[in-house]
Amino acid sequence: MATRAYVLAISMLMPIFLATFVSADPELLQDVCVADLASDIKLNGFPCKSNITADDFFFAGLAKAALTNNTFGATVTPAFVQQVPGLNSLGVAMARIDYAPGGLNPPHTHPRATEIVFVLTGELDVGFITTANKLFTKTIKMGEVFTFPRGLIHFQINNGKVPAAVIAGFNSQLPGTQRAADTLFGSSPPVEDVVLTKAFQIGTKEVEKIKSRFAPMNKK
Repeated sequence: MATRAYVLAISMLMPIFLATFVSADPELLQDVCVADLASDIKLNGFPCKSNITADDFFFAGLAKAALTNNTFGATVTPAFVQQVPGLNSLGVAMARIDYAPGGLNPPHTHPRATEIVFVLTGELDVGFITTANKLFTKTIKMGEVFTFPRGLIHFQINNGKVPAAVIAGFNSQLPGTQRAADTLFGSSPPVEDVVLTKAFQIGTKEVEKIKSRFAPMNKK
């Protein structure tokens, strides 16, 4: 009888034990945790500050189009936890992206979030590439949406003759962004030339030329 009871207890406790390894707490542990961006404490997220106001949950930065007179003709205006401290621990964020005619949001990834964009004005050619190197691309117009799966390389380009803009949503307070070209050719310290020459099947001179354009001090 004791052995049977022992087995029964183990069978009941095992799912709970395993759940601690395969799942995370899906719910908030408090109403709010406004980020203390000035804190020196390092953790996975930001510590909570004690004195909070409505302004911690407010941001007006997406109301107006950003200037797009830069190298790529596109500008991302984030509304992440750094801009909206009240987003801390809530698992969501937004951004506005403005594109001049011909403007490009270069191939990049968001390692911590899936992205969905809603077209405010104009139209864009968008796409993402799977790990099997399959490209999914679409032309999206005002009022339409498109989704970019978490971690996959994706891009948007305005091939039209008028400006375009989107609102992007993310399922992370801080999605992270890695531009493919900047990451490989503009890292600090730099990636060895031999790695890039072999990876891209180009010569050292070409690698150095590209690096000179993406050097951290030359970024715009």
